[in-house]
Amino acid sequence: MSGSLRVLSANNLAGPHDHVDLEFAGDRVLRLNDPRRFGSVHWQPRGTIHPLLANLGPEPLEDKFDAAYLHQVSRGRKLAIKNFIMNTRIVVGVGNIYANEALFRAGVRPRRRAGGLTRRESQEIVASIKETLQEAIEMGGTTLRDYVGAQGKPGYFAQKLNVYDRAGQKCYTCGAMIKSVALGQRQTVYCPTCQR
Repeated sequence: MSGSLRVLSANNLAGPHDHVDLEFAGDRVLRLNDPRRFGSVHWQPRGTIHPLLANLGPEPLEDKFDAAYLHQVSRGRKLAIKNFIMNTRIVVGVGNIYANEALFRAGVRPRRRAGGLTRRESQEIVASIKETLQEAIEMGGTTLRDYVGAQGKPGYFAQKLNVYDRAGQKCYTCGAMIKSVALGQRQTVYCPTCQR
C-alpha cells in the first residue's frame, strides 16, 4: 500500500496527498498521506466496535493465527489460497506483495483451492506468512515506488523479494521463469517449479 501516517511539526505545509491532520499539543500533528485514497478516518466511542472492524480475522503475528485455525477456516472453500489469505475476514494485514512471497516460501501455488490444503501446507503457509511479515517489519517495509515508513524512510524488504514484480525473470532458487497471472484483479506471481 502507499500512504503513511506521520507525526510532524504543525509548521510542515500539507502536500497534495495529505488529507487529514490530527492536531496535538506541542505544535505536532498526525498527518494522513494517502495518494490512492484507500484510507479513511473514523471516530469511535470508547467501548464500542466500529462495523468495519467487527468481522476482522486475527492479526497474522498473534498466536490465534496458527495452522489449526487456517486449516479449519479453509475447509470447503473453493477460493484460491492467495485470495483467501488476503481476505481480512480470515486474517488481516496480508497484502498482495506479502501473500505472493509467503506462498513462494511455503511452496504452494497461489491458485490452489484453499479447501484443498493439507494440515502440513496450512502449517507451512502460516509459518511463511509470519516469517515474511516479521522480516518486512524489521527491514522497514517494502518500497517499490513511493512508500516510506513513519520516519519518512524507505523500506528495504524489496531487496528480499523472490517472486513479486519478477515475472519473466529466473527464480533465484531453481532457475525456472517466474510466471504471472491475474487473481482477483491482482498481479499474482509464482515459480512453477518451486510451488506446487
